[in-house]
Amino acid sequence: MFLSWRRSKLGFLPKLKKEHLPGVDSGSEIVIPSHFLCPISLDLMKDPVILSTGITYDRESIEKWIEGGKFSCPVTKQDLMSFDLIPNHTLRRMIQDWCVANHSYGIERIPTPRIPVTPYEVNDVCSRIAVATQRGDSKRCSELVGKIRNWARESERNRRCVVNGGTGIVLAASFEHFSGVSIEKHVGLLEEILLVLVCVFPISIEGLSKLGSADSLKCLVSFLMEKNLSPKQNAVFVLKELLLVDQRYVDSLAAIEGVSEALVSIIREPLCPSATKSSLTAIFYMILPSEISEKMTLKFMELGLVSQLLDFLVDAEKSLCEKALGVLDGICDFKQGREKLYQNALTIPLLVKKILRVSEVASEYCLSILLKLCKSGEKGEDEARVEAAQLGAFQKIIVLLQVGCGGDMKNKVTEMLKLLNLYKDRLDCIDSSMHFKFLKKSF
Repeated sequence: MFLSWRRSKLGFLPKLKKEHLPGVDSGSEIVIPSHFLCPISLDLMKDPVILSTGITYDRESIEKWIEGGKFSCPVTKQDLMSFDLIPNHTLRRMIQDWCVANHSYGIERIPTPRIPVTPYEVNDVCSRIAVATQRGDSKRCSELVGKIRNWARESERNRRCVVNGGTGIVLAASFEHFSGVSIEKHVGLLEEILLVLVCVFPISIEGLSKLGSADSLKCLVSFLMEKNLSPKQNAVFVLKELLLVDQRYVDSLAAIEGVSEALVSIIREPLCPSATKSSLTAIFYMILPSEISEKMTLKFMELGLVSQLLDFLVDAEKSLCEKALGVLDGICDFKQGREKLYQNALTIPLLVKKILRVSEVASEYCLSILLKLCKSGEKGEDEARVEAAQLGAFQKIIVLLQVGCGGDMKNKVTEMLKLLNLYKDRLDCIDSSMHFKFLKKSF
């Protein structure tokens, strides 16, 4: 130790701030041996590994280096003939001993790293799951799925190895099989498989097709209607991913009783932002133009989705706001949807307020909805134009034109300005009712 400190004064050893070390207060400095530092990150190594060139690096740093497409040794610049990373146990123990010796300085001992999972191990477990699924051995399947779950949770490297090993296809096939046998009997296993599936997304088209089967969809919807939050959250995420990839799953999903109620309940009683986003995305794809879109839109409206979304928009964050406006824009394609929006006193004030307030995407959705309401040829059209003009839509849309917009957006801006231009003489007739007061303050 004396030699280390003495040499540091001569500049041979680096001085690192304590914030580079676990458990050490920032603001002061401590000297550590240079060979304990990773040549890439210059941080104390937690899991030193030896490259084929004989140089030791921290595992996380060298893996990122190689994954970034750099196939030469960072120090020697030699081309790598092998990508095997051999644990340097001797150096790791020396680092741990050094941490213990400097415990009085507040340095915590670096824990012994777990041995990373290998592709061979992942493939072996996947094969065993496939065999256990064919035999209907749910107990064995549960044990193996638990093993994959633990691997994925240990480190990001392990998770990538699990994903690249084709685990998603095997788990999706197992989910489909046991869903078809009995959801009630195998509910615990199915929930566990679903949890791991969410961790290994995205999965291949083949895996998604198995999750989109009639049995799998029925199981996912049953989880949506559960009180248990984790399966509900995982199920809505998987449904969203399915509809993103292929809208043909909409027909199969719409045929399952209770799916509309379950999706709306997640918005009405939010579990977490990610679940709400997934639910809004699923609804968005279910009301896109198709043979059943009008039927699904009417169903969602009967469940009070329009008023729910308008209330939701008052203080929703950016991503949620964009998705909610996207759903309202889809609902506006139908006469019944426009009628619902005309009837709600919050519609026009909220749409005008959100222009230029959230994002370019949100502004475009707001403009699209306003245009559909103001040129529908229906009973509420004139009132919608007057209210939009009174609340400052004319000025905001001019700003949109000034800041620059192209293509379809520019056409909508121009068309909306022409509609509102007829009401410029009524801009001083702003409604002073208490209902809009909280919104108008920000115009």
